[in-house]
Amino acid sequence: MRFQLRKCIKCNQYTLKDECPKCKHKTKGAHPAKFSPDDKYMKYRLAESYQ
Repeated sequence: MRFQLRKCIKCNQYTLKDECPKCKHKTKGAHPAKFSPDDKYMKYRLAESYQ
């Protein structure tokens, strides 16, 4: 079984659960997406970051 570190959107608490144990709000993944050299949309993201 693999666990993913998650972060609460509301109170910034880190947890392994889908719901924050402190405020009962939804959590999201704490890590950015993996980099892929075959990414079809990289040129759009790069252009957006330089505007």
